[in-house]
Amino acid sequence: MRIRATVAAVTGALALSAFAVPTAQAAAAAAPDVTFTKVTVNNGKPIVARAAGTTSVPVTYTFNHAAGLDIGSDNLLTGPALYVGASLTVDNVRLIGDEPGTCTATSSTTASCKGFIDLHPGSEGTLRNTDARTWKVGAIAITGDEDGVKIQSGLGTTQIKFHSKLNTDATPEPVRKGATITVKGTLTRANWNTGKYGGYVGAPVALQFKKTGATTFTTVKTVKTGAAGALKTTVKASVDGTYRFAFAGSTTTAPITAIGDVIDVK
Repeated sequence: MRIRATVAAVTGALALSAFAVPTAQAAAAAAPDVTFTKVTVNNGKPIVARAAGTTSVPVTYTFNHAAGLDIGSDNLLTGPALYVGASLTVDNVRLIGDEPGTCTATSSTTASCKGFIDLHPGSEGTLRNTDARTWKVGAIAITGDEDGVKIQSGLGTTQIKFHSKLNTDATPEPVRKGATITVKGTLTRANWNTGKYGGYVGAPVALQFKKTGATTFTTVKTVKTGAAGALKTTVKASVDGTYRFAFAGSTTTAPITAIGDVIDVK
């Protein structure tokens, strides 16, 4: 049974397909005797979503329940949900899983579960550019007959960030010692409204260099991206080695390091 299609009826707008219960009916029915105790989203790391295609984020969670409660999928549907605002309600459920989680009993009154939060970018998706932010974590439990709903807030926080891309091109190759090397690149990031990538303007990006035979890169200078995310800077050729651009990330955008470009100095 799909979750996303069912929650639309609960919220009146969006569908957790296994959670489709009319709001009035859900309020009148007894909620399942379930208390979520821990939710871990994406192994505690920020969520990074590409411009297109579904990003399925792994989630693990646990809950306590009444003795004798059947936690099988035919009787109880559970899953995590992300929200903003003071608390998770039927009106602000939006970023959830397409399917309910899979749960295993760990005792007569506890369960351990695995599931996903599925993010759908693009013009027809549920993930928008304004969603690059910190989200609160909650969870939902629904009886198998879809009569009772338990919604729980305050189970942690997580971040959702734009996926980014970066490249490096150093010219000329080869180059005479003491001559000028021009290093270019482009930093782009996901646009969830359009399902495409666009230039990230005004972002600080480090130009790094590693001498041939060395094991680590050293930052030479920091350059800010211009129009369409373009990068361009110059350095003097001294020894053979590899140049690359590296973006440390921001509050909204994931870090990325470009593949290096080898320069042969004559």
